Amino acid sequence: MLIYTVQKGDTLYGIFRRYGIAPEKLRCDNRIPGDLSIVPGQTLVLITPPVYIIRPGDTLSRIADIFGMTPEELLAVNPQITTSDMIRTGEKIYISKPKSPKKAGINGYAYPDTGCEELRAALPHLSYLSIFSYHALKDGSLSPINDLWLIQCALTFEASPRMVITNIDVEGNFSGELAHSIFSDETAQDTLMQNVLDIMRKKGYDGLDVDFEYIFPGDREGYNRFLRKAAGLMHASGYSLTSAVAPKHSSNQQGILYEGHDYEAHGQICDQVIIMTYEWGYTYSSPMAVAPADKVRAVLDYAVSVIPREKILMGIPNYGYDWTLPYKEGTAAKSIGNHEAVLLAMSKNA
Repeated sequence: MLIYTVQKGDTLYGIFRRYGIAPEKLRCDNRIPGDLSIVPGQTLVLITPPVYIIRPGDTLSRIADIFGMTPEELLAVNPQITTSDMIRTGEKIYISKPKSPKKAGINGYAYPDTGCEELRAALPHLSYLSIFSYHALKDGSLSPINDLWLIQCALTFEASPRMVITNIDVEGNFSGELAHSIFSDETAQDTLMQNVLDIMRKKGYDGLDVDFEYIFPGDREGYNRFLRKAAGLMHASGYSLTSAVAPKHSSNQQGILYEGHDYEAHGQICDQVIIMTYEWGYTYSSPMAVAPADKVRAVLDYAVSVIPREKILMGIPNYGYDWTLPYKEGTAAKSIGNHEAVLLAMSKNA
């Protein structure tokens, strides 16, 4: 696999001639528009797996059997195909079985309303699928979500499904007050953990991801105690425990986002720690990168000093912001995804 940066004057057909990758394959792998437009600075994934030419009577299942693959793995590297009815004699398809064991652990977050096709395209490349999210309530109950189809999808592609619990309140915001209430009530904690275990056993989750944010500074130890209790219960039942933490560059960093997250304790207690290395540039900030390289480096330099390296998952943003220029303080930027950013550049001839 290659990552190619589009240069001025490049065309998709020119890249095809250079690397021998069919334009349709390039288009599908990189979500290129139907008119095959590309822009300078755009990065393209160039995947060049072995090619198989369809023979009379072939089906996806038969081809998969020949190469020791599953039909899902074939579909993953041939996004232009959705059913066996779409393969034709003489057509070329790509054969590329995922390497085992994987050299990296890749986690992705998904919502109950995530698109099925988008999820199917991503899952072959994921180690874990964290399903966002069950909201913890003060009494230890959990708000229900439609997650069973996501769990089944993850298991089909051999990705580990993880249940995510958050301290998001009824207004849709992360709440320090809600977290404080749970940390202060042993009965609520016991009820919450029992509810979590019941759901995990019933639905087939493999692990728990605790994403509690805006923790009051005074609740730092309370949060650590809560995680220790969760870890004991998860491990006793054969499940993993992960926490998601704000991007800190030191143990004494000030601010409501940071003070309640104890990197060293999370590293000792949890099986993995997801560091949210993004959102320096945000809706109401001045124009800047969402994840500036120097700031991400500072966070990771601190993280590896107190958390075992093998436990760290570094967050990578899949979005950015579009600011109206000239920038005026207090104005909101529009959130856009990677694909939308490329389309915007095309529309402005940037």
